[in-house]
Amino acid sequence: MPLLEPDPGTLRPGARPEGPASDRVPEDRAGGTPEPLRGDLTALLGADKVLTGISDLVRYASDASPYRFVPRAVVVPEDVDDVSAVLSYARGNGREVVFRAAGTSLNGQAQGEDILVDVRRHWKGVEVLDGGARVRIAPGTTVARVNAALARHGRVLGPDPASAAACTVGGVVANNASGMTAGTTRNAYVTLASLTFVLPSGTIVDTAEPDADERLARAEPALCAGLMELKAEIEADSALVDRVRAKYAIKNTNGYRLDAFLDGSTPVSILRGLMVGSQGTLGFVSEVVFDTLPLDRRVSAALLFFGSLPAAAAAVPLFTAAGASAVELMDGNTLRASVAVEGVPGDWAGLPGPTTALLVEFRAPDEAAQEVYEERARAVLEGLPLVSPVPSVTNSLTRDRRTVAGYWKARKAFVTAVGGARPSGTTLITEDFAVPPERLAEACEALLELQTRHGFDAAVAGHAAHGNLHFLLAFDASRPADVERYAAFMDAFCRITVERFDGSLKAEHATGRNIAPFLELEWGPMATELMWRTKRLIDPDGLLAPRVVLDRDPRAHVRGLKTIPRIEAIADPCIECGFCEPTCPSQDVTTTPRQRIVLRREMMRQPEGSPVENGLLEAYGHDAVDTCAGDSTCGLACPVGIDTGALMRAFRHARHTPREERAAALAARHFRVLEVSARLAVAAADRIGDRRVNALTRAVRKAVRPDLVPEWLPRMPGAAPSAVPRTARVGAAAVYYPACVNRVFGGPGDVSLARAVVAVSARAGKQVWIPDDVRGTCCATIWHSKGYDAGNAVMANRVVEAAWGWTAGGRLPLVVDASSCALGIAREVVPHLTPDNRELHAELRVVDSLVWAAEELLPRLTVRRALGSAVLHPTCSMRHLGDEAHLRAVAEACADEVVVPDDAGCCGFAGDRGMLHRELTESATRAEAAYVTSRDFDAHLSANRMCEVGMDHATGRDYCSVLLALEHATRPGAGRPARFP
Repeated sequence: MPLLEPDPGTLRPGARPEGPASDRVPEDRAGGTPEPLRGDLTALLGADKVLTGISDLVRYASDASPYRFVPRAVVVPEDVDDVSAVLSYARGNGREVVFRAAGTSLNGQAQGEDILVDVRRHWKGVEVLDGGARVRIAPGTTVARVNAALARHGRVLGPDPASAAACTVGGVVANNASGMTAGTTRNAYVTLASLTFVLPSGTIVDTAEPDADERLARAEPALCAGLMELKAEIEADSALVDRVRAKYAIKNTNGYRLDAFLDGSTPVSILRGLMVGSQGTLGFVSEVVFDTLPLDRRVSAALLFFGSLPAAAAAVPLFTAAGASAVELMDGNTLRASVAVEGVPGDWAGLPGPTTALLVEFRAPDEAAQEVYEERARAVLEGLPLVSPVPSVTNSLTRDRRTVAGYWKARKAFVTAVGGARPSGTTLITEDFAVPPERLAEACEALLELQTRHGFDAAVAGHAAHGNLHFLLAFDASRPADVERYAAFMDAFCRITVERFDGSLKAEHATGRNIAPFLELEWGPMATELMWRTKRLIDPDGLLAPRVVLDRDPRAHVRGLKTIPRIEAIADPCIECGFCEPTCPSQDVTTTPRQRIVLRREMMRQPEGSPVENGLLEAYGHDAVDTCAGDSTCGLACPVGIDTGALMRAFRHARHTPREERAAALAARHFRVLEVSARLAVAAADRIGDRRVNALTRAVRKAVRPDLVPEWLPRMPGAAPSAVPRTARVGAAAVYYPACVNRVFGGPGDVSLARAVVAVSARAGKQVWIPDDVRGTCCATIWHSKGYDAGNAVMANRVVEAAWGWTAGGRLPLVVDASSCALGIAREVVPHLTPDNRELHAELRVVDSLVWAAEELLPRLTVRRALGSAVLHPTCSMRHLGDEAHLRAVAEACADEVVVPDDAGCCGFAGDRGMLHRELTESATRAEAAYVTSRDFDAHLSANRMCEVGMDHATGRDYCSVLLALEHATRPGAGRPARFP
């Protein structure tokens, strides 16, 4: 064991006022996957494709639903052959299989109690076909990623769920998820061109193949005959045909798509329809091809406020008739909870209780059509009983894209914002139903009365144009009385939806576990039995997702409800929605932000010192704390801003011994010596060679601690010049702060970054001054990222005091040449400042060099030569600062073609984190690097030296600051200087 390995016990939770939870993982599961299952799956697939530890099983046990089921094993297949092998094994050994992609489903569809198959990690990819008219997609690809590829062609997918940034296309097809505008005409069932799927028998079917039916008939004759018999039986019953057609006249995802038997003429075409909305119970969808739709870019929208829910609902048909592409409803509880979302007006918190808003949007292909829509909208607005209960309410139509985006941000945060505002320790239920749109107002009144009767104060929102509403209930699943109250409400709600409104109990979230007991109530015994027969025909062994969709247990919806024990305040509001996961650089290495929280909650469910808790703690240090990049992009992705990176940094601090904290503070006090030593060490390493230095650092890491000593990587840059350029304070327009990383590491060319910044600023008539005493100061991010609070406080206060003096009390801006350091000085140092220094900090103007270049220099510079092409790597700090557009603006001045890869994201290098855990950067950048290396670029640009080093390592290309490209492009003299950089 390394000498300084931290004690896992330092992360053991403290007080547990609730005591051990009834749904805690039992002690006999502490060993993880039992034999012979562990050995069988490992022999079948290889150890790298099977997760068996207790930490792995627990982190996969939770999703966005209110349920929790711990699998026996988790499999991570790479291809269809792996999936077929798992299905064959399960069939031969009486096992059960559940597929899971993003885990954003709200009804427990992605949870299993035996073999859980992760079909996200290795199942990503987009291929645009026919100029964008069609698109081929791997099932683990998010909807947002697909639409990013289609947008360049002026096309978009039909389904548009609010969780598009996180949910995968496989899940959209499996649930027939639709969203704000899809309704019944743009959903997956309608817009799916073809799909490839694996049946429970292992048979693979590609519905696009001309001879698909012939192949299926040879492989599965009984299945083909059975499907055609069911089709004939349904078609022979005219009343049943009418009933099926009527059920799908409104949005409906409850049960199997019986209209597939009416719409399909052959076994393959019937299966194509049945797979949509089957929730992983009939087969595995391995690839899909969608017909796409035009992306109308002209947008007009209004957020309109009404005095009550029924009053807002009554206005919906008027906007639908006027041609609105979306009419979204948000009740008072939703509006008030959404103030937690960045950008939402704070005065919404004071909205009167019954206030309800409609978000109405019109989309048009051109100006003329947009004006027609706006004229119709204004005519509707004139007769509405609108209210303006708080100053921010305008009740007006707008074309402003930022305003419209803010409206949608508030709407799409419905589940997470309301869930985040729920009482601590309560479980969140998300319900989803539809009624004929003309009866929406009546249904709203009935829902309000039902809530009151059962003691709930639910939040309501939804796709009002389609008669589709969602509502959220919070209750304490650890209290039997609360569970019974929920069960009584569900029984009454389901009956009133079906018997009074003939509605759908699941409009777009699919049956799942919580509506399965009510399937027959909606469909009746005959249609329900047809669904059971369909399941038995396709999956005779019942191995795929049993108890999802079909379950004869009348209390199935209260089985497996998860308790939500209280954890650290920063993460306690988490509803485990998974919106954070696509941004996380460690998602395919160890754990995601959601999983870090899920594991923490399971520790709190356990009795102190239990075998399960000990097993979780043993893995948590590496899997959760050490391999978190700490970039906090999870906080940007989370609608309510939960920053799991901050929690992991707090845990890093908790693991430090007093001696380690004192050493870190000492390093901060003597940072000038440390800085000079680091630059000399880099220079020495450059002479010695990467191979020898790498071997040395590996040996030290093994002896001391892998998370403490960085590994020297190939392609590490050489040392920066020993002196910064000479500048004058007199006449300076700004103070230039070269970050310590740029004072230690050099760049790939002959011109240093400091020289480039000084030169381009002078050319623009905006001279900058570098203080003589800049050495020995730092933005404090080194200590901040590692959780060394004492050292962080020393350096934070030192740099702010110095900056205040350099800038003459804030009269000059402080220009920082690394985005992470700009973020550090501008924001991250603040909590560690003394009260006096907080006042000094408030007077500072910290400016990222990107912003300085784009706003102050570019308008005053002459571009004399341009590169042909440049690829950009926007960093996490740029996202936090909102500087991505400035990066592009500077790059576009320097190159004819500028590209940001669709898969660009956090590189995971995070200062030196990529040198401590190189697999983090290699995994985080895999998709981005694949694109970057697929073609030649004249320049590879960013604005943060260590991120550039990480991208160097990932791509084998030389990344450098965009400021170097700007200096190259504006350098005086005719012709083209030496090759950049």
